[in-house]
Amino acid sequence: MTAICERDGKILLLKRATGRVEGMNNYELPTGKIIFGEQPDEAMARIVYENLAVQARELLLEDVVTFTDLEYASELANLFIVYRVVFDDNVEIKLTNERHVAFNWINIDEMSDLALDEASSMVLQITQNKQNAPVAVRRTVETAEGNLTASGAVTIYTDGGSRGNPGPSGLGYYIVDQDGKEIKRGGEFLGMSNSRLAEYYGLKEGVEQAIEMGYKKVNFKSDCLMMVNQMNGIYQVKNKDLMQVHSDILKLLEKLDSFSFTHVPRSQNEEADAEVNKVIDINTRRGEYY
Repeated sequence: MTAICERDGKILLLKRATGRVEGMNNYELPTGKIIFGEQPDEAMARIVYENLAVQARELLLEDVVTFTDLEYASELANLFIVYRVVFDDNVEIKLTNERHVAFNWINIDEMSDLALDEASSMVLQITQNKQNAPVAVRRTVETAEGNLTASGAVTIYTDGGSRGNPGPSGLGYYIVDQDGKEIKRGGEFLGMSNSRLAEYYGLKEGVEQAIEMGYKKVNFKSDCLMMVNQMNGIYQVKNKDLMQVHSDILKLLEKLDSFSFTHVPRSQNEEADAEVNKVIDINTRRGEYY
């Protein structure tokens, strides 16, 4: 359960006593878990009171957000029921646990400068940035299921992952022809990074491979729903760490005649995922990061 508490155009963020990364103080949205037998709105009201010592005047169901991260080579599935929370005017917020040391009302445009918790950042992107995104789909050929069927089209599966998030990271790609026959596969170690940036570098590598091999019509497939939605113009890219690589990809795509971006389950992206894990395994076995 996640609460988006908004006042005068600002969002309430809580500052942790310690972050997930040692030495880093992360900000996050108020969160909590549903207790067995509770309804979601009951749980949200309780979580708000337990975290902030105030009663919510109104709870508005905003969205249900799902995404998957890699956590030490394991799949970590995330599901957040997101509520927009309204308080009475001049309500006094008080932190009630040792987990948080401070709270701040922050403008959306200022959040990219904060060490924002990965999950909270993902929720805010999905719920706040659904319009006016830079789009790459202006040259996409629209066909059934978003795939190109023109002669000579190839499919490039891309992936990226981080063990620790941030931690040792890598990218992978897997290229097949229209009949599903393998053309090429590969991966690259990225050093210390996070999973969302690794996903983008995986896509960039896939586009570069298409250009290098002379392909003009490409279906790009990824299990990163957030990235696919951003490339399709559904969500904006506001994280500073993603802006440059996103811009680089848009420029590279100008060299293709047509392209599409499709989200697939992780079970359909196993080849690219295997390349990610291969390059991370090779480099972490050398003892460079552990």
